[in-house]
Amino acid sequence: MGLRTPLFDTHVAAGARTVDFGGWDMPVNYGSQIEEHHAVRRDAGMFDVSHMCVVDLRGDRVRDYLRRLLANDVAKLTQPGKALYSCMLRENGGVIDDLIVYYMNDHWYRMVVNAGTRDKDLEWLRQVAAGYGVAVEPRTELAMIAVQGPNARAKAASVMPPEIAQRALEIGPFFGIDAGSLFIARTGYTGEDGFEIMLPAEHVVALWQGLRIAGVAPCGLGARDTLRLEAGMNLYGNDMDETTSPLESGLNWTIAWDPQDRDFIGRDALAAQQASSDTRKLVGLLVEDRAVLRSHQKVIVAAVGEGEVTSGTFSPTLQRSIGFARVPARTGDRCEVEIRGKLVPARVVRPPFVRHGEVAIAL
Repeated sequence: MGLRTPLFDTHVAAGARTVDFGGWDMPVNYGSQIEEHHAVRRDAGMFDVSHMCVVDLRGDRVRDYLRRLLANDVAKLTQPGKALYSCMLRENGGVIDDLIVYYMNDHWYRMVVNAGTRDKDLEWLRQVAAGYGVAVEPRTELAMIAVQGPNARAKAASVMPPEIAQRALEIGPFFGIDAGSLFIARTGYTGEDGFEIMLPAEHVVALWQGLRIAGVAPCGLGARDTLRLEAGMNLYGNDMDETTSPLESGLNWTIAWDPQDRDFIGRDALAAQQASSDTRKLVGLLVEDRAVLRSHQKVIVAAVGEGEVTSGTFSPTLQRSIGFARVPARTGDRCEVEIRGKLVPARVVRPPFVRHGEVAIAL
């Protein structure tokens, strides 16, 4: 038996099929994964993401600490509640984890890290914090629900107290607000609008049931994966890990090179990689055949070299197979993927495949 969120019994009662995910027993679907996917793209769906780890970071030098710790630069955050996506790196440039950090005030930042990496993340956070006098506080008493889709914000606001609902509907993209017992952020992992709502674990079942009554569809990890892949979002452990850098993982945009004197962990290794002509890259793949891309399939680029599919699935929105692959730097717009002993042609495209319900690539 794995770890369980406060909503586990609620999932089981609803007929969810559960699987092990990073040591947690989590719902993969409640029935039709395709219907759950479409609910998020067309209306509103919700995910139990209470397995993710919320960490509060406090101290007089917490800003200096995070500017050292992260490849992106928290100095960009000047408005309370503003969020930043970043990778946390080893000295060799390998990705320990990808995460979101919120600037709350000059002495308090809130971070959300992945479930499967929480132990090593906390160890690393504390190790680096020792030189800055920063307190690292995992908020294990909190649960979290992600409500996503074009109607997600309105439906979520309908179950909140009126004064909090009004504030929630005014939140800008990639901002969060501390609203008493609720922390509400306009963030997500699906390519759709919505909220990620953190609250005390003892209140999460009531919120889940209220959202369901409001017409928000429960969704599992299966739909979450097809949604995030359509949206061009990486999955830690598939598309990047400690053996790969952000430069090899399509995350160049998360590295803040300026100012030049900010010595973040991994900077020298990334600079050396950036200067090399051999650095691999992460690309999107679109298969026009009926075959389905899966992780670890071999990618062959004629006259260039080989790579590997890191994530792959059948896209319910595009009705095609899509994926990510790590390939040689000189890869152009075509390649072949070895699927069940057969070489299948694939187009190299730039993600996202789908964003805000609309197809974002040429078919």
